[in-house]
Amino acid sequence: MNEKEFKTIIADIQASSKECEWVEMKENNAKPEEIGEYVSALANGAACMGQSKGYENKLALTGISADEVLKVIDYPAVFRLLQIPLPENKSGILEKLAEEKIISGRGASYDVTNLGAILFASDLKHFSMLSRKAVRVIFYKDNSRIHAIKEQVDEKGYAVGFKNLVDYINSHLPVSEKIGVAVRVDTPMYPPIAIREFVANALIHQDFSIGGTSPMIEIFRTRIEITNPGEPLIDTLRFIDHSPRSRNEQLASMMRRMDFCEERGSGVDRAIEQCELYQLPAPDFTKADDFTRVTMFAPKTMRQMNREDKIRACYQHCCLQYVIGEKMTNETLRKRLDISQENYSIASRIIADTVNAGYIKKYNEESASRKYAEYIPIWG
Repeated sequence: MNEKEFKTIIADIQASSKECEWVEMKENNAKPEEIGEYVSALANGAACMGQSKGYENKLALTGISADEVLKVIDYPAVFRLLQIPLPENKSGILEKLAEEKIISGRGASYDVTNLGAILFASDLKHFSMLSRKAVRVIFYKDNSRIHAIKEQVDEKGYAVGFKNLVDYINSHLPVSEKIGVAVRVDTPMYPPIAIREFVANALIHQDFSIGGTSPMIEIFRTRIEITNPGEPLIDTLRFIDHSPRSRNEQLASMMRRMDFCEERGSGVDRAIEQCELYQLPAPDFTKADDFTRVTMFAPKTMRQMNREDKIRACYQHCCLQYVIGEKMTNETLRKRLDISQENYSIASRIIADTVNAGYIKKYNEESASRKYAEYIPIWG
């Protein structure tokens, strides 16, 4: 606690008109044990009543004035994104910000919560503990990290800058030209919906306790890597079907309210479905001790795909079929991988490799047919 914060707390206490759960007035008391008991009781009372100094309640900035709140928080964006009317006066704005847990008031001053700062900061540099959480976007010349072409750091709060961030990424990705009816149509190489969902997931599910690192989007010549600090809370093999578990449930809920991501449980499966529609290789989910990464790949032919690419595509397709109440068959996998009917044996071989890898199983073990057999994920 710095001197300014200490003076602010004293001013807040002096502004109290009477004793309450976290304020008591004593005089000429020099008994250490009794003082200790009072401090403990007041701390518990403060925590129960939501006062941040009773128990540190994840505050990004403390003891600032109303005018400073309106400077560091992009409050017009708050009301626009949450689709609620902007109050006509300052007190109404501050009251609504407190109601949404973006700020908290204490006496004559205000605190900004981590939730409010990370989502609605006009500039994350206003918040020293969160300034390193700004999203980085890096473009590379080829498939290595040796030659970076350009880098952008989005210093705005995640909600304030999300649309521009996603638009910036998509506008700088390659497109493929297709011939339509008398016109040429530019089609994005990567599905914008998938980019949006994976970026939103990286922001929402990161581990804020890991310092000195932030969500990062790296664009290479033939792949995109989206990385967030912290390992996932569920098995990467269950990303498609499992109900999401987040370290930051309030942040996730707020992002859903603003339509930045799908409702619970439908984000990753929708992104992978889009990758299938674009005939892209299956995304690869990587788990490490201190980060989670999803890698999206540019188009590949069957010859360019290795065994792991084919198994991953088969498993994810099987999961997608399962979550909509269907079964994977040789026919559905051929459609997914654009394999002709006469080459059904290629799809059969991929399915057999995926079964042997322990990712899928036959729905009916008694069926002897490989061409017409139905398959479900191993956990199904």
